[in-house]
Amino acid sequence: MDSAIFFLKMSDIAEVDQVKYTSLPTAKSANPTAPGARNPVVISAYTFIPKGLDKSKKHPMLAYTHGGVHANVNTSSLHIIRELVEQGYSVIAPDYRGSTGYGAEFWRQIDYGGREVDDVHEGVKWMLETYSFLDPKRVGLIGWSHGGLITLMNLFQWPEQYAVAYAGVPVSDLVQRLGYQTENYRRLFSDSYHIGKTVREDVMEYRRRSPVFHVDKLQTPLLVHTNTNDEDVNVIEVQQLLTAFKAAGKKVESKIYENAPGGHSFNRLDTKLARESRAEIYNFLRPYLKPEPVKK
Repeated sequence: MDSAIFFLKMSDIAEVDQVKYTSLPTAKSANPTAPGARNPVVISAYTFIPKGLDKSKKHPMLAYTHGGVHANVNTSSLHIIRELVEQGYSVIAPDYRGSTGYGAEFWRQIDYGGREVDDVHEGVKWMLETYSFLDPKRVGLIGWSHGGLITLMNLFQWPEQYAVAYAGVPVSDLVQRLGYQTENYRRLFSDSYHIGKTVREDVMEYRRRSPVFHVDKLQTPLLVHTNTNDEDVNVIEVQQLLTAFKAAGKKVESKIYENAPGGHSFNRLDTKLARESRAEIYNFLRPYLKPEPVKK
C-alpha cells in the first residue's frame, strides 16, 4: 500500500522507482561458512527524480534516512519527500538492513550504528553511478531520530562525500540512551543476532556506534534540531552531542525547541510550527546544494 500511495501521490512531480542495490555482507552470520553467507546484503530503496529536470545539467541529491530501530520508508514521510522534490532535489530513501517488510532474515541483519550506515552510503554511490546528471559535489543528508544517527555517522566516516546535512532529534549516545530506555528496548541491541552483549558487558562497542564519540571527525556543515519534551530521544542526549561538538571546536548550527507540540515528531507533522521548522531546514540546505525548483 505504501508503494502504491507513493506512486499515486508523487507521480505528478516525480519519477518514482523502487530499486535494489548491494551493500556490505551481514555483520553477524549464524553460519559464516554456509553458501552465500558472505554475499553482499541486498538493499531496497525508493528513488524520486523531479520531473522536468534538465538532465544536460548537474543537479543536487539528498539521501533521506528513515528512523525507527525496526521500521521502513513509508507514507508518513511522503509530505517531506514531496517538499524536497518540489525544491528540485533527487532523493533516495533506503530501507537499510533491519528495516521491516523484507522478512525475518533481513530484520535480524540490523547493525545499529554499524553496517546500516554503509547501506545508506552505498545508496548514495548507486545514485551517482546511475544518474549522470547528479552532481557528486552537491550531495546532502537528512534524517530524524535513528535516521539522524545514521546521517551523523555518514558525515564522520565519509566527510568528503557530503556537502551538508540535517539531523533531527538524533540518537547520539547509545550508552546514555540505553540507560533511560526500557528493558525490551535494550534487548533489541543485546540479542544474539545483533550486538550480542549489553552495555555493561561491552561499553566500548556501544561507544563505537554513538555519534557523540566521533564529533572530532566533523568537516561538513550541519544543522541539528531537538525538542525539550521529546519522549523518545531525550533532549539531554542531544545537548550532550552539541556540547561535544563545541568542545571539539566544531561549528554546528542548532536549535533547541521548547516544549514544541508533537514531542519527538514535532517538525514532521502538518502543523504551522512543523512547516516553519522544516523551512529552517530547507533554508540551511539550499546555499550548499543550490537546487532548482520543479516547474509545474
